Amino acid sequence: MMMPTQRHALLSSLLLPTLAARAWATPAAATAPAAPAGAYFWELMAILLPLAFIIVCLLVLLRFLRRRFGLTGQDAPLSVVQVLPVGPRERIVVVRSRAGRAFAVGVSANAVTLVTPLDAADVATAPTDPLAAPATATSLQPGNVKSS
Repeated sequence: MMMPTQRHALLSSLLLPTLAARAWATPAAATAPAAPAGAYFWELMAILLPLAFIIVCLLVLLRFLRRRFGLTGQDAPLSVVQVLPVGPRERIVVVRSRAGRAFAVGVSANAVTLVTPLDAADVATAPTDPLAAPATATSLQPGNVKSS
């Protein structure tokens, strides 16, 4: 059997290198150089800039969709139903009010004029026939007007 002093010597010889290694590692980790203040700023910018870019892209997409497809809010007083160009800078615009009334409005570079109020039957969507649609579309082109 071992004597108490031998046990202490054995334990101290086994634990001493481990404790010494920990003692040397702890001050080294505690005295590690702190990150400069600018590094935090750039890390924050690396997070915020892509987020801002995504938000701006979504806003641009929303604006494009509203202009292209006439998307408006539920409480919009007027909505554009259809735009028909009749010249390089002139067009006929069909506008519907919140109450359901429709108007044909002439828009040019210098003026906006009411052409006529429209009935509900004028604005109703007609059933589309795939065979009749191309013939109707080509017959309404300016170059296809036939004189009798």
